[in-house]
Amino acid sequence: MTHETSPGGAARPLEAPSPADPGPEGLCAFVDASPTPFHARQTVAAILADNGFAELQGADAWPSSAGRHYVVRGASIIAWAAPESSPPSAFRIVAGHVDSPNLRVKQHPDGSVAGWRTVALEPYGGAWTHTWLDRDLGLAGRVVFREGASLVERLVTVAEPMLRVPQLAIHLAEERDAVRLNPQRHLNAVWGVGQNQPDLAGFLAERLDVKADTILGFDLMVFDLAPSQVIGSARDLVSAPRLDNQASCHAGVQALLRAARDVSEDSPVPVLALFDHEEVGSVSERGAASEFLTNVLERIVLASGGGRAELLRAFAGSACASADMAHATHPNYPERHEPAHMVFAGQGPVVKVNQNVRYATDGMGEALFALACQQAGVPLQRYMHRADLPCGSTVGPVLSARTGIVTVDVGAPQLAMHSARELMAAADVVPYAKALGRFFSPSS
Repeated sequence: MTHETSPGGAARPLEAPSPADPGPEGLCAFVDASPTPFHARQTVAAILADNGFAELQGADAWPSSAGRHYVVRGASIIAWAAPESSPPSAFRIVAGHVDSPNLRVKQHPDGSVAGWRTVALEPYGGAWTHTWLDRDLGLAGRVVFREGASLVERLVTVAEPMLRVPQLAIHLAEERDAVRLNPQRHLNAVWGVGQNQPDLAGFLAERLDVKADTILGFDLMVFDLAPSQVIGSARDLVSAPRLDNQASCHAGVQALLRAARDVSEDSPVPVLALFDHEEVGSVSERGAASEFLTNVLERIVLASGGGRAELLRAFAGSACASADMAHATHPNYPERHEPAHMVFAGQGPVVKVNQNVRYATDGMGEALFALACQQAGVPLQRYMHRADLPCGSTVGPVLSARTGIVTVDVGAPQLAMHSARELMAAADVVPYAKALGRFFSPSS
């Protein structure tokens, strides 16, 4: 299979920040360049390539020499910087995910109801579905088509107001209709009237300049077209979609670039692992529950001349930070939070603890990240979920169970998690990356 990529995201002025920039504006650029998990993987890969990381193919022999490398599987990506040395004595891993809750296109999407042309959508993950109503939506994702005897994969981004999921008029609504949407009946998008529009396959074929009958598969989803912004009276807030978890992806890349500059024969090998499908349980060929990470770590050891024993010794000395976002205390619902564990925006990253192991943090993992924050000069907060509310989870418990590696769950505070648009403090962007960077490269 060959891979092609078409330009993604809306055009930005030449002076606009780059997705590689470390600050809040760089985070906004990163999110806007990444409307889907596949685009997020592409954005990460482009930043890595610009900084000397070379892509390796899973089917190829991997080099035994030191270097900066990454490998892709679907929308997931794992990157590392290995020194010139014998097999690594340990790994320091920052793990996160590229997917976010959203609305995705069904396999037979075309419909017509009362003259309205519709596109059938389905919620992915724990999408807060009512927040997707009455927004101008674009279309993006991956399309696979036949080109001669080959299959070609291309990313597509239609950053134009194409679709809209309309709210029911208040005059026709019962009180419960405001937030209780039936995912089968109430989330289809309107994209025209009458019979003059092409079906979705025809529309995509025209955009990709291929024949409709050559399109054999797709992973398509909608996205909010409103650009990410630094907002607020003092420009101290980041308003953006997909902060959960692209803010962690952005921070993780910044942290890896810092660690790669300082890697030495005596330091753990820094590894950034960003997985797809966390929002639906991580059980896929490229999710955190797969063999993807363990296979990559083993191949790093094998390529440097080690074997199974060296791999297991490296695991014993390794540590992992599961980097996902954290709940800031909500100003309108403070009673929904654990009263002794208030989390404040702009006051540093968060260690997340759950006694029932919805987060992987234990005392040792907590101490490792606390030490990293101290060494980075970054304040640290601690989060616990209310005991009478169900707690979400992350890739942390999955990875710790698969590898036996000490794992800590961390994040940056935000509001409106799983909404179509989320909010965080601009002042948390750089410290989050600094803390992860020090976790990669612990100092004595």
